[in-house]
Amino acid sequence: MITNVVLGILGLFTAGFAVIFGKDVAAHKDQLEEETSWAITGIIGFFVNFFDTLGIGSFAPATALFRAFKQVQDRIIPGTLNVSCTIPVVLEAFIFIAAIEVETITLVSMLAASVVGASLGAGIVAKLPEKSVQRVMGFALLATAFLMLSGQMGWTASLGTGDAIGLTGSKLIIGIIGNLVLGALMTAGIGLYAPCMALVYMLGMSPRVAFPIMMGSCAFLMPVASARFIKEKAYNRKASVAVTLGGVVGVLIAAYIVKSLPIKILTWLVIVVILYTAITLLRDSFKAKEVVNPEKNA
Repeated sequence: MITNVVLGILGLFTAGFAVIFGKDVAAHKDQLEEETSWAITGIIGFFVNFFDTLGIGSFAPATALFRAFKQVQDRIIPGTLNVSCTIPVVLEAFIFIAAIEVETITLVSMLAASVVGASLGAGIVAKLPEKSVQRVMGFALLATAFLMLSGQMGWTASLGTGDAIGLTGSKLIIGIIGNLVLGALMTAGIGLYAPCMALVYMLGMSPRVAFPIMMGSCAFLMPVASARFIKEKAYNRKASVAVTLGGVVGVLIAAYIVKSLPIKILTWLVIVVILYTAITLLRDSFKAKEVVNPEKNA
């Protein structure tokens, strides 16, 4: 019953976002970004959301690919990541929340905390200049790479594993505060999956529980954060549409067709790509000039 209520609310959030997104794209259909390729960003959307469904995360790989193929300006990468991945991530959340049991109070409170964090964070990140965004993303990607490396090496698991499907007392408070912070950081372009998984492990919960919590958190916070980015015109419209369409296909194939992949090998590859991207972002941020958003006052 509670699960159906949660999914119903999520559906309403997503419907509201879809209306805002659709209206904005329609209003600017003759001003879509010429430097952005429908095909390239659509393929990027397919692959990053395919692997996102398998637990690798999409923000860091998408950032690397956007920059490698010069599809999205650095300053608006955080907004583009949030807007473009919202619908694919909501689809993931519907799949995993329905399939994996999580104690109701834990799930609802951590989801709500992520939404509050994202609502606060998006309004700040959307107004940052390009140099600041590059630095925030660079350090955020380094943190993500470390957390992913911790999982690969077994360091995270050693901090505290268990089979609990819910939290109580001080652990619940830590989980709520932690997810609020992660929700805010996600609006800066750092994926929530790796740090949320680490948080779940450290609090002694079952690794399986990480999937509905981290995907549900992203699914609830992203419509809220993305609406702010759309309002601030801090995203790439063409890339967002293409990634959304490719991403939905990627999620469905990963969830219902693909049964197993050499995830550990792929994760090592992702870590290397993330580190490279973090270094290049930080390098560029220390030599870049401030870039004014030409649409800001449009």
